[in-house]
Amino acid sequence: MSVVPVESRSYVHSAIAKASARTGVDFNYLLGQAQVESGLQANARAGTSSATGLYQFVEQSWLGVVKAHGAEHGMAWAADSIRQGSNGRYYVADAGTRRAILNLRSDPQASSLMAAEHAADNKAALETALGRSATGTDLYMAHFLGLGGARQFLTTMQSNPDRSAVAMFPAAARANRSIFYGAGGQPRSLAEIYDRMATKLDRGAKAGGGEGVDMGDALNGGFPVNRMQPAVLMNGFDGDVIMGNEAQGGDAAWLTTTLANLNVVRSRSGDATTPQMQMQMASLYRPTPESARLAYSILAGLGNA
Repeated sequence: MSVVPVESRSYVHSAIAKASARTGVDFNYLLGQAQVESGLQANARAGTSSATGLYQFVEQSWLGVVKAHGAEHGMAWAADSIRQGSNGRYYVADAGTRRAILNLRSDPQASSLMAAEHAADNKAALETALGRSATGTDLYMAHFLGLGGARQFLTTMQSNPDRSAVAMFPAAARANRSIFYGAGGQPRSLAEIYDRMATKLDRGAKAGGGEGVDMGDALNGGFPVNRMQPAVLMNGFDGDVIMGNEAQGGDAAWLTTTLANLNVVRSRSGDATTPQMQMQMASLYRPTPESARLAYSILAGLGNA
């Protein structure tokens, strides 16, 4: 089993928290996906495909999402260099530029931002198809089966949850027998696979240091509200926090991650004049029991500095 160094883990947490804050995608979902896909290793590479990085983007998926969203996050040079051919495939004319764009998959900040944007795109598409809010598990199904496969899986599950998933997705079943088949080779149903994916994602978030992903029934809230956004990014502020003289190299990343876990909520529009935003800002002064305990433990530790 590989072990991620503490400093690297802190930097990865910080990158995911910032991506969550900028896109509105749930921190725990992004953390769980990264843990499941790569064990939080920024340089992870698959042995059987081109999948690389925290979120194991294959080349075509990465080029597509960077083309769509790179310019929004300081990667206009990359987005402008990517073209889409008549066959639908993405390409970059210059070999050196293509290599530089693909290497961004190993950058935790770029990878987290693109994973969040990809999830947001899938969320909108799935909600249109399903007629309900998308859950974290729905989004992971889109990551696992592709958007088209996820639409088919989820819409069928709504009406026939006991249907065999193997019959619907034979190719995916051949490549992922442990997911599609149970003990003794018994094919699993759509509902059984969905439950396994929910558990896998939830365990991934907890293993990565998060709170687990609230998969709740769509009727009881659907896709979880992002409760894990850094306070320093409230109202669109993206400035620097000045650390004390004795701060160590990794303390800035630690601070961002800690603030991200204090249940701070931020409107994606950042409009502090709306009643909703005012209520969200007020919540900063009404900590939950969990965040109060965390804050107390942090302060207690500082007392020993």
